[in-house]
Amino acid sequence: MDAGKGFKIKEVSERIEVPVSTIRYWQKEFAEFIRPQRTSGGQRRYSAADIGMFERIKEMVYGRKLSIGECRDILKFGATGRVPLEWRDKTVLVTGGTGSFGRHFCRYLLERHHPRVIRVFSRGELKQHEMRQEFGDRDDLRFFIGDVRDGDRLRRAMEGVDFVVHAAALKQVPACEYNPFEAVKTNIHGAQNVIDAAIDTGVKKVVALSTDKAVNPVNLYGATKLCSDKLFTQGNAYSGKKGTRFACVRYGNVIGSRGSVIPVFLKQRESGRLTVTDPRMTRFWITLDQAVELVIRAFHYMEGGEIFVPRIPSMRIMDLARAIGPDCEIEITGIRPGEKLHEALTGEDEGRNTVEYRGMYVIMPSHSWWKRDNYSDARKMPEDFVYTSDSNDQWLSVEELREIVFGGAAQGPPTAARAAFSA
Repeated sequence: MDAGKGFKIKEVSERIEVPVSTIRYWQKEFAEFIRPQRTSGGQRRYSAADIGMFERIKEMVYGRKLSIGECRDILKFGATGRVPLEWRDKTVLVTGGTGSFGRHFCRYLLERHHPRVIRVFSRGELKQHEMRQEFGDRDDLRFFIGDVRDGDRLRRAMEGVDFVVHAAALKQVPACEYNPFEAVKTNIHGAQNVIDAAIDTGVKKVVALSTDKAVNPVNLYGATKLCSDKLFTQGNAYSGKKGTRFACVRYGNVIGSRGSVIPVFLKQRESGRLTVTDPRMTRFWITLDQAVELVIRAFHYMEGGEIFVPRIPSMRIMDLARAIGPDCEIEITGIRPGEKLHEALTGEDEGRNTVEYRGMYVIMPSHSWWKRDNYSDARKMPEDFVYTSDSNDQWLSVEELREIVFGGAAQGPPTAARAAFSA
């Protein structure tokens, strides 16, 4: 096709009746399916087949309310792909539901998947009050005061629940170091309580949130989360005839979350000086949308005992500092106790059990309690495989980091980050 005879992006927008910004977003998210040609001036020109693909995407996203990841699976695997998980008749409980992830997960699920009801389980009445005001009074969102340390309360809250997302944890490294017994009670004993309550009440599936700090941990927070991961992956052995299944998702730093370094840098920028512990430091980065989508995909594919790891980009701490405060002085303060130069999302001992599957890495359990219906087309990774932030093949540039911080963060980072997650 002569690129000059194709359809302009505005014409595509008018034909399928979606905004130009949405066309651009879908172009990036579905780059392997839509390949417009370029004019000599670099402008995109779309074919009739491209328009047909956009119309198909529109039907899935707007008509069937599928996530981007589910749409990609259907386009890529066709009839061999699994039927997307139906949420409309499900009751979902989210522990730690008033946190950054929990709030975003609830909004994402309510807007796109319309479950019967979401139960927010957390111990903070003020945060629940604020979240109720933010979301408005609605019948499909309930609030339960409780602590994961209290097994009886968890069992009562899980009655009639289909799916559980376990996001409650003590996450601040210094706080866990100074209050080690409390970290153990919440992150380890709390994990066991969630597992026991889910089995006792007949919950179908549980997905627990993990962290890169659980890999080769050097601080108490990471050690407790490693233990939690083991409890959830091995917890399938306890479900017996009730068939409750447990899995984990593991990812790095979340852009825009309360624990992110971004708010710290933004505040420091006002003084003209940013503090960096070590200029060599690298980290994985993921958006809240991507974190939520990973959890939803884990529920879709899990069979019990897996740890799902997204393919996400890395960033250099100095690039982030330049993106936020290009004219600021950088003060090097020295690496803190319990802090790593680089983060890992899989460990050396996990490589032999890791496969690449539909845009994710999946760490399979050492012992299989369930017949493996998925993963037949997964690619086995080398036995010594490790996925670390410094050896990643996807990196965020200063320009991309600046766009994330100052614009477009809600829909996720551009180019490298989206390409990595959709690979």
